[in-house]
Amino acid sequence: MTSTASKKAGAALVGFLVGGAAGFVLTETIAIFFHFVLDTTLDVEGNGALLALFAGVPLLGAVVGALIGARAGSGR
Repeated sequence: MTSTASKKAGAALVGFLVGGAAGFVLTETIAIFFHFVLDTTLDVEGNGALLALFAGVPLLGAVVGALIGARAGSGR
């Protein structure tokens, strides 16, 4: 028998991983769009805001995924 806390933690972990992967895919899709469609390469080394965006989107996706997973794991 699995406890409710264990189910919630497992669901939060899965949500964290899926959300982080989705955020990573989103940032890579944006970079590919700029490279192939707009014919410009995004330089994150020269722009701190762009670097923060490309690092923050996967982290934000992971946190949101964990929250959604934890909520789904609690049976709501």
